[in-house]
Amino acid sequence: MNNAFQNGLTFLGRLAIVALFLPAGLSKISGFEGTVGYINSVGLPLAALGAVIAIIVEIGGGLALLTGLFARQAALVLALFTAVATFAFHAYWAVPAEQVFMQQLLFYKNLAVIGGLLILAAQGPGDWSIGRQRSGASV
Repeated sequence: MNNAFQNGLTFLGRLAIVALFLPAGLSKISGFEGTVGYINSVGLPLAALGAVIAIIVEIGGGLALLTGLFARQAALVLALFTAVATFAFHAYWAVPAEQVFMQQLLFYKNLAVIGGLLILAAQGPGDWSIGRQRSGASV
């Protein structure tokens, strides 16, 4: 595969992942009370702190992936964040029967996102990134 093709696909992959996290983080700011309520609804402690952490991780991680600056580290943080959120909010084995399908779908979708993030962490952001331009090497 030629380098331009690989870099183009890597960039598009980063954009696709950013499309999940950045808008989610921004919507948590405008819907902060709802986010806190949702976190409380699954019984997690310190819901307001959790909401702030989610905002920072989703916006900060999204921007890091968008620019490619510290993309490997951001991908690892987002993968861990997504894993925790997956088990906390999409425990399909513990919901009423009418909710199982949707929660199971979201659970496995998140596993796929985690997989993409781990690949990004391993492979780096590609040449089409600020991180690459600043260091002269994949970061």
